[in-house]
Amino acid sequence: MDWETLLSLKRHGDTHKRLRKEQDETRLGFEVDYDRIIFSAAFRSLQDKTQVIPLSKTDFVHTRLTHSLEVSVVGRSIGRSAGKQLLEKHPHLKTVHGYRFNDFGAIVAAAALAHDIGNPPFGHSGEKAIGEYFKTGNGKRFQGLLSEKEYQDIIDFEGNANGFKLLTASKEGVAGGLRLSYATLGAFTKYPKESLPKKPTPHIADKKFGFFQSEKETFRDVATTLGLRATRTGNDLSFSRHPLTFLVEAADDICYTIIDFEDGINLGLISEDYALEYLIKLVKDRINTKKYNSLAYKEDRLSYLRALAINTLINDAVRIFIENEEAILAGDFEVSLLDQSRYNAQITDIIDLSVNNIYQSQEVIEKEIAGYKIISDILEVYTTALMRSKQGKASNYDKLMLRTLPAFYQRTELPDAEILLNTCCYVASLSDSAAVHIHNKIMGKQL
Repeated sequence: MDWETLLSLKRHGDTHKRLRKEQDETRLGFEVDYDRIIFSAAFRSLQDKTQVIPLSKTDFVHTRLTHSLEVSVVGRSIGRSAGKQLLEKHPHLKTVHGYRFNDFGAIVAAAALAHDIGNPPFGHSGEKAIGEYFKTGNGKRFQGLLSEKEYQDIIDFEGNANGFKLLTASKEGVAGGLRLSYATLGAFTKYPKESLPKKPTPHIADKKFGFFQSEKETFRDVATTLGLRATRTGNDLSFSRHPLTFLVEAADDICYTIIDFEDGINLGLISEDYALEYLIKLVKDRINTKKYNSLAYKEDRLSYLRALAINTLINDAVRIFIENEEAILAGDFEVSLLDQSRYNAQITDIIDLSVNNIYQSQEVIEKEIAGYKIISDILEVYTTALMRSKQGKASNYDKLMLRTLPAFYQRTELPDAEILLNTCCYVASLSDSAAVHIHNKIMGKQL
């Protein structure tokens, strides 16, 4: 893979190559990507989707929207820092093609902003709830209507694949979705493969999948345009990651590690004294002891340590990226950047504490159990109504339920696989509160 191709400004429908040196410096194409994402309805819905604790009523917990904004800010810093060093190593990118270090920051920031855009309500348990409805619930009855890969798409429903669909899927009058640059779409796709074969190698790019069968050809076009290296032959589509994906992932991992940890402290799930000790271990080589000791309040000490920890991990992620650039470009770098961090032991300690005290806390477990029931019931009602309607057997109740769906999701002239996947994507688009509201209506608890 080579950087000039990887930094493609091409968008869906382009008939000519967009050249970086011809870009309007006041509003670069990669910055347009960021704008289109932030103004999209799918992004706005993240304001009521959980990051850590579903349906939390506190002011401390991050939503998916605030988390995504934070990841994009960290991603911009990582991208700019890496871009500056890459241009020093490859000066022709600047002198011949006109790229600037801000371009790298803009691509990573846009991809990071969108990284959670396809996630269902109720956190990662929402993905599992959709999948299990079709794998072990009443949705299993549809298996015979789908190809093996189409069925795998929904029993392993993946927020990353749904995100790619949201960003690229055409609708009537709207070709190519948000029409983002291919560089941003490539950086967005953490898992550049389809749902089968499942985890064929230990490579991090094979951990999950990044697009549904419905977007297979779209991703093929993006990957081949960017010059991503094909990693499988035949009908199983799979590519190496876009190198900037590692920076997007690092930004997410940094925020996941540090800021979710901070949420746990603010919620009282982790002792402040205990937490400060963990963070100090991470930043002990960079802490200004005099400044730290001058901070009178724990929240200010926590804020100082959090900022220092994020900056420490940003610098370390960029170091690892630059040191391993050749292997990354060859598709031979098989782990996340932070897996190679010199602070790996401290990161592991923080994540282990977060898992035990936050993600597996009683409040989270209880809300996730409710989320499973809510999602399963909504899927049952809508899939039944849609498939009966397609067969001309819809009851009056089915017809009423179909009228509650947005027009795009009411269509029953489509193939069975598309109807079922669209229904999954509709449920995934719901905010936590909207899912609860619809469920209350279905259960007759709210007029």
